[in-house]
Amino acid sequence: MARTGLIHSAPGLPDTCALLQPPAASAAAAPSMSGPDVETPSAIQICRIMRPDDANVAGNVHGGTILKMIEEAGAIISTRHCNSQNGERCVAALARVERTDFLSPMCIGEVAHVSAEITYTSKHSVEVQVNVMSENILTGAKKLTNKATLWYVPLSLKNVDKVLEVPPVVYSRQEQEEEGRKRYEAQKLERMETKWRNGDIVQPVLNPEPNTVSYSQSSLIHLVGPSDCTLHGFVHGGVTMKLMDEVAGIVAARHCKTNIVTASVDAINFHDKIRKGCVITISGRMTFTSNKSMEIEVLVDADPVVDSSQKRYRAASAFFTYVSLSQEGRSLPVPQLVPETEDEKKRFEEGKGRYLQMKAKRQGHAEPQP
Repeated sequence: MARTGLIHSAPGLPDTCALLQPPAASAAAAPSMSGPDVETPSAIQICRIMRPDDANVAGNVHGGTILKMIEEAGAIISTRHCNSQNGERCVAALARVERTDFLSPMCIGEVAHVSAEITYTSKHSVEVQVNVMSENILTGAKKLTNKATLWYVPLSLKNVDKVLEVPPVVYSRQEQEEEGRKRYEAQKLERMETKWRNGDIVQPVLNPEPNTVSYSQSSLIHLVGPSDCTLHGFVHGGVTMKLMDEVAGIVAARHCKTNIVTASVDAINFHDKIRKGCVITISGRMTFTSNKSMEIEVLVDADPVVDSSQKRYRAASAFFTYVSLSQEGRSLPVPQLVPETEDEKKRFEEGKGRYLQMKAKRQGHAEPQP
C-alpha cells in the first residue's frame, strides 16, 4: 500500500479499531455471503486523508490515486477470502476492472473511505464491488465519489503461473448467484475480444498540427522496481492503473490546455502479468471528443529486458474519459479532435459509438419509473 490506513469491517466498529482486523473479527457482519468454513469478512474499509501529492495543481485528487486505493481494498479482501480455507497459499491478482465513473471530485484534505465487498465467486475468480466516499472532516459531510467492480484470480505463492480454486460463498438469494454468473460470463467474453484487437502501437509523429491525435499523444516509460510489486514479484494492478491515468491526463491536458479531471474509465483488461525488472511503456492517444468530454485510449506494453527469451507484449489496455474544467470548477467546451488517417477516423467513429451508447444508458436510468 502507498500509505498506511485503517482497515476494518464496515458495519459498527469503534473508531479505535486495530490497523488490520483479523478475519474472524468481522465474520458476523454479513453471514449471508460467507461459506460454512469461511471466516473472511464480507466487507472491509480503507480510510486515509488526501494530501497535496495526491492531487493536481487545482487541488483535485488524481483519478489514478483513487483507482490505486480501490485496487488495494479489492486485493486485500479477495486475498483474504482465497486463503480462508486450508490449502495452498496464494495472492489475488487483478484481472479486470469494469467501467468506473467518477461521480464527484475529491479534494486535498478530505478523507477517502474505500469499502470493498465480495459479491460473486466462480471456480477461479472473485468479483469485488468497491464504493468510495469522500468526507469533509471539517463539516462531516460525505458524498459518494466512485463505484467499481473488480475481478481477481488467486495465484499460487509457489508457482506464479498456477491459478488456484476459489472457496465458494453462500448467497442469501438464488438470484444473486445467477446474476453474478451472468456478469462473470459477460466480462470473460469481453476480455477475450479485447485481447485479440490489441495489436497496434502508438507511433510518434514529427511536427504535428494542434488538435490532431499526434499533437497530444504521450508516452511514459517506467522501470518496474520492488516497490511496485506484490509478493510474487509482479506489478500491483493499482500501480499500473495509476500510471495509465497519469498518461491519459497528460494527453487530455495537452489537447485542451486547461485543468482536466477523470470522468470515467471503461473496463481495464489486464492481459498478462508484468514482472519486476520489466520496462513498461504506457502510451495514450486521443480517440474521440464530444462537446465537453475527451476519450483517450491507453495501452501498456511490457519489455522483459532482463530476459532475452521473452518478447515485448501487451499487458493492459483501457479507455479513459476526461472533462475540461474552468478555475471555478465548471465544465468547459473541448477543442474538437481532427482525425487525419483512416485508422484515426475509424477509432473516432468507434469512440463516438461508445459515447452515444453510454449517453443513452444514462438517459434511460434518469427517466422516471412508471
